[in-house]
Amino acid sequence: MDEQSHGEMPLSSSGRESRGPDLFSFVECATQTKSIKALFDLLVNCASKEGFDKVAYGALTCPNERRLLDYLPPPPTINFPSDWCQRYAEQEYRAIDPVVRRTTMLPRPFLWDELTRRYELQPRELRVLHEAREAGLKHGISVPLFGSQGRLAFVSFASPFDDADPQDRMAHLTTLASAFHNAVAQITLPLDEGWETDIPLTQRETECLYWVAEGKSAWVIGRLVEVSENTVNFHMKNVVRKLGAANRTNAVAKATRRRII
Repeated sequence: MDEQSHGEMPLSSSGRESRGPDLFSFVECATQTKSIKALFDLLVNCASKEGFDKVAYGALTCPNERRLLDYLPPPPTINFPSDWCQRYAEQEYRAIDPVVRRTTMLPRPFLWDELTRRYELQPRELRVLHEAREAGLKHGISVPLFGSQGRLAFVSFASPFDDADPQDRMAHLTTLASAFHNAVAQITLPLDEGWETDIPLTQRETECLYWVAEGKSAWVIGRLVEVSENTVNFHMKNVVRKLGAANRTNAVAKATRRRII
């Protein structure tokens, strides 16, 4: 391969190309930011240049716990279509989503399209994939990410383009996912500023706190996380108490400063 052709990739019909240097830019910028949202925006920007501008990142298991958490993470680490996220929660798709099941079983990245070819999926599992495509998530790839104490996280990339080729982009997207995961781990390290960083919020409390930070009412949060409005208020009362906050707004501010959300 000559010097001129090195690093050049043919454009697809949608005008996308692989841009290797962006990976190095991502790693360099990721080491300089202390904001999860800024880091996620940077990840989306790099993935968009690969034709995969829909991204979700989150944890599937807690340390030393075997239970499965919700697949769709709270903001700011997801930009899937909001209508799809709401339907996903309302229909309890996390219990039947074949992507979730394989993320917890496979030690390597996998294509969503690959699931229908390699596994005999049940009709309800196929429905989840079909509705995801209708929502604009036409081709996807999920990258399992393993951390300390048995923690399992993931990054999922999806494309709205019919001609997207996740196999061709797998290596780059997988490297981006890993770099992002490592950068998040660095950002969320305990702070040495005299703060109590080991705040024992439960997964549900953290989830409710995220949605409060997004300006959602207790009623809306209840619909999103599938609990009653009273239960949401109960969780948030515990959050306020645990953080030593004056109210919910103050709890969001404290949680943001302590990098809990």
